[in-house]
Amino acid sequence: MAMVCLSDFEAYAKKYLPKIAWDYFAAGADDCSTRDENILAYKRIRFRPRMLRDVSVVDIRTKILGFEISFPVGIAPTGFHQLAWPDGEKSTARAARAMDTCYIASTYSTCTLEEISAAAPGGLCWFQLYIHRNRTASQQLVRRAEALGFQGLVLTADLPYTGKRRDDVRNGFRLPPHMKVKNLEGAFEVCKMSLLDPSVTWNDIYWLRSLTRLPIIIKGILTREDAELAVQHGVQGIIVSNHGGRQLDEGPATIDALVEVVEAVRGRVEVYVDGGIRKGSDVLKALALGAKCVFIGRPALWGLAYKGEEGLQDVLRILQDEFRLSMALAG
Repeated sequence: MAMVCLSDFEAYAKKYLPKIAWDYFAAGADDCSTRDENILAYKRIRFRPRMLRDVSVVDIRTKILGFEISFPVGIAPTGFHQLAWPDGEKSTARAARAMDTCYIASTYSTCTLEEISAAAPGGLCWFQLYIHRNRTASQQLVRRAEALGFQGLVLTADLPYTGKRRDDVRNGFRLPPHMKVKNLEGAFEVCKMSLLDPSVTWNDIYWLRSLTRLPIIIKGILTREDAELAVQHGVQGIIVSNHGGRQLDEGPATIDALVEVVEAVRGRVEVYVDGGIRKGSDVLKALALGAKCVFIGRPALWGLAYKGEEGLQDVLRILQDEFRLSMALAG
């Protein structure tokens, strides 16, 4: 079967992944309204294409926090990549490096930070952090990431508790016995995710800044009020995100929330967006509305499920080609 667009990878992953793994990756919270709205919102946005512009050369490179990437699509943090492909996050890191873009490695990786770093030396990699009640474990993770050469710290702000994902409840989701949340091994039983710290506040940004020189990007912002607070607390970037619709259902689609966040920030920090990106034209829409770069979550997992590192490169290459074509056709 020719893999022509991202939905081809989605169909493959749904067919061949074990049901419990597919359900975990696909899950949204409650009725999945926000998960689905992330995609539908893009379909309502229309271009105003301009004609007779010289598009013989189309440069799709950009920079995020000073690092050049080949095109404005990175890989969002998602957990448990070994559920999709045996080499897990190592394959993800290799694909990102091969495509010269950014990969955000999750706290809930099934490979260690050391393994991820060694798999793709010289690649642009950020580390995503959940703050746990065990602050020492979180502190050690930040210091490990910096020592290993990760170039950014992404704090996820929208998970004081885990959203209710009905299929995971029905399936009694747990990692298979041969898989581990490698970065937290020995710290506590993390699959229950009951040791997340729900008392985290904006003041904890100052605590993180005392631990590391890495730029801090905050993920999970959906309103102008929180965008303002993020800037006031000295973060270097914001990822407009609703966790792929996996946390609070009935919240805004991320592409809709992007507009007010960009207006509030007024260029003081870089703004990125994730959630619902399925075509290169979606990337162009996000950039036209003020995003510096987008990040893909589920499509990256579909690529891994198809052919590991090679499959993920295919997904990124399709988005890259579609984005370049959309830019040219829009003038």
